[in-house]
Amino acid sequence: MASNTISITPLTRNIGAEIGNIDLTKPLSAEVENQLKNAIAQYQVIFFHDQKISHEQHMAVGQIFGDLIIHPGAKGIEGYDKIVAIHADKDSKYIAGDNWHSDLSCNAQPPMGSMLYIHTLPEVGGDTLFSSMYAAYDALSPAMQQYLEGLQAEHDANHVYHAIYGDYGTAYPCNVHPVVRTHPVTGKKAIFVNASYTTRILGVSKNESDGILAMLYELTKDPNFQVRFSWQPHSIAIWDNRCTQHFAVWDYFPDTRSGYRVTIGGDTPY
Repeated sequence: MASNTISITPLTRNIGAEIGNIDLTKPLSAEVENQLKNAIAQYQVIFFHDQKISHEQHMAVGQIFGDLIIHPGAKGIEGYDKIVAIHADKDSKYIAGDNWHSDLSCNAQPPMGSMLYIHTLPEVGGDTLFSSMYAAYDALSPAMQQYLEGLQAEHDANHVYHAIYGDYGTAYPCNVHPVVRTHPVTGKKAIFVNASYTTRILGVSKNESDGILAMLYELTKDPNFQVRFSWQPHSIAIWDNRCTQHFAVWDYFPDTRSGYRVTIGGDTPY
């Protein structure tokens, strides 16, 4: 059994912390599991280094935060339908996540979070950026906050996954969620629209919808709300999709970057 006290090193004032004094290849005590849950609630995304985990260990750690779900678009790896390969190399025409997004916000119950393990990296590049949607919401004027809280938006996966995976006879998830959601654990409010999945705001004109979404997407890009994670071989990131967005930087072509991800089930936004 590993130590019962993890170390936490905050990386910015708004988002992100590095977790130390922990070995994710070994069973974790209930106390450590609670520390990890508290850490992700406080810092929104947490990072680990030097964790050479197996598929079983990957799933076990992910399950600390909730039940794992099957991705509606990407197929799981052989023998593990809840583990998705994240891989790019010289033959890649695209990569997963090279746009600001919250994973699977198109689902009726969008994921609580995701856990990504990267084992192979290019010599330079391949960072991931995370942006705090708490900070984005807090940056808005009270009048704009109040206005947005009365709105709902459509999140549609079809244009995303038909382009990537094909299967034009398949209907991918499309659901409506509040533009501002209340986090079920912290009670904080966060912007909940993203450039990958959100197609329109309901109940307003197209011009108004496009204008509001463009403003909110610009907030996501503000570096004051972000943390940038530089991966090392066998690093792990676990993030809360309910209050963050992320962007995988593809600045390493034609080199290889490879790992695995699990998706942690969530709840209906309110």
